[in-house]
Amino acid sequence: MVELKFPAFYTSPMTQVVLVGITCFATTGMYSAVSNLGAGGTQDVSLSDTSNGVLYGFFAVVGVISGGITNLLGPRLTLFFGTLGYALYVGALWCLQTQGTQWFLIFAGALLGISAALLWSAQGSIMMSYPLEKDKGKSFAIFWAIFQFGSFIGSVIALAINIRQGQLNAVSTSTYIAFLVIIFIGVASAFLILPPNRVIRADGTIVKVQAASKPHIEAIGMWNLLKDWRMLCLMPMFFASNYFYSYQGSVNAHRFDGPTRALNATLEGAGAIIGALLIGYLVLDLKYLHRRTRGYLGLAVVTTMTIIIWAVALAWQVTFNRADADAQPKINYKDADYKGKGALYFFFFFGDACYQALAYWIMSALTNDPFTLARYAGLYKAVQSAGAAGSFGMDAVNTPFLNEHLASWCMMLASFPFAYVVIRTVKETNYDSEEVVYVDDIKKSQLEEGQGAELGPSASIEKESISVDKEAPPS
Repeated sequence: MVELKFPAFYTSPMTQVVLVGITCFATTGMYSAVSNLGAGGTQDVSLSDTSNGVLYGFFAVVGVISGGITNLLGPRLTLFFGTLGYALYVGALWCLQTQGTQWFLIFAGALLGISAALLWSAQGSIMMSYPLEKDKGKSFAIFWAIFQFGSFIGSVIALAINIRQGQLNAVSTSTYIAFLVIIFIGVASAFLILPPNRVIRADGTIVKVQAASKPHIEAIGMWNLLKDWRMLCLMPMFFASNYFYSYQGSVNAHRFDGPTRALNATLEGAGAIIGALLIGYLVLDLKYLHRRTRGYLGLAVVTTMTIIIWAVALAWQVTFNRADADAQPKINYKDADYKGKGALYFFFFFGDACYQALAYWIMSALTNDPFTLARYAGLYKAVQSAGAAGSFGMDAVNTPFLNEHLASWCMMLASFPFAYVVIRTVKETNYDSEEVVYVDDIKKSQLEEGQGAELGPSASIEKESISVDKEAPPS
C-alpha cells in the first residue's frame, strides 16, 4: 500500500487542533450564532426551548456511548457524521420561519443531538490527547478561539443584514442562507483531519491509537470510566457547564430586539475568544509553575469570575421579571437602557470560556490516552447536555428568570469544591506511567524487520490495551 507523505507541519498536533477548530467554526459556530440571536432566531421561545430540550436530551443519551463510537470509527469519520445535524437544524429553523413547520424543527433537534454527541467526543479526544502535556491549555485556547470565531462571524453577518433591512422581529432568510453555505463548507472540512496514527508531537512521540477499537474493549472502558471516582466528582461541573445557556438566551430574546440580539451575540463571541486565549496561555499553561499549581490557579480565577459576573447579572435581574419583560418594549442598542447590558453578555461568555477550559484541562491532566479521553469527552458532553435539557425544560414552563439565574449560579459554585478534590490528584506528568512511542523507534523497528514498505500507518502503531482505564487514580 502506497502511503501519502504529508509535510511535517501538517502532521503536528496543533495543526490538527486548528483543523478541528475550522470544522467546528463552520458548523457549531454557525449554530451558536443562530441560537444566540435569542429563541434560535425565532420569536417563539417556547418552541425553541422544546426543540432544544429534545436536542440536549438525545445529546445526553448518545453522549454516554459517543466516546466508544469515536474509538470504533476513528475521529475523522465521526467528525463528518457529527457535522451533518447542524446543517439540518439550521435548515429546519429556516423552514419554520418560511413554512411554519414546527414538527420539523423538533425532529431536526433530535437528529442534531445525536450528531453533536459524535462531533464533540471526537473533538475532545483530538484536543486533549494530541498535544504535549505542557500545551494542553494552549490547545483548548486555539480550538475555542477558532470555534467561537465562527459564532462571532455569524453574528456579525446577522447584525449587518438585520441592521441594513431594519429592526426585524425574526432572522431574515438571507441570514439563514449565509449560515447554511458556511456550514456545508464545514461538513466537507472534516475530511482534512488526519488519522491519529499519522500525528507526530514535537518531542517525536506519536499518537498511539488503533485503526479501529473493538466493542467489548469499549464496553469495559466505559465500565471503568463510570467507576472512576474522579469522573463522579467532576459531574457537578459537567452538569452546570451549559445550564445557564437557556437563561441567557431567553433573557436575550425577551428583553432585546433583533439587531440588538445580534449585537449581543457578537459580543458573546468576542468574550469567548478573549477568555479562552487568556486562560489557556496565561493561566493553565503558565511556565515555571507545577502542573497542579496551575490547576489551583485556574480554579481560583474561574471561581472569582463566576462570583463577580453573576453578581452583576443578579443586580440587573432583580429589576424585572418574566412578565415585565413581555410587557415592556424591547431594548435597542441605541437606547440609554442598553448601557452595560452588552458588557454583561461579553463577560457571560468570557466566563463560560474559562469554565469550559478548566473542565477540559482537568480531564486532559488525568491521562494522555486518546481512547480514555474520547470517553471522558463523551461523558462530559452527555452530563453537560442533561443539564442543558433540564434548563431548557425549566425555561419552557415559564420559570421566573430569577429562579433560573440562581439555579445556574449556585450549581457552578457548588461544583468548584469537587473540582478542587480532583485537581489534588493531578500528577506532574503522566508520561512515566503511560506508554509512549517515538516515531524513530517505529522506523528503526520496521527497518530491522524489513517491513517498512509493507506496514501501513495503522498496522505499525496499533494499540490493544486500555490499561490506563484500569490504573488506580493517583493519590
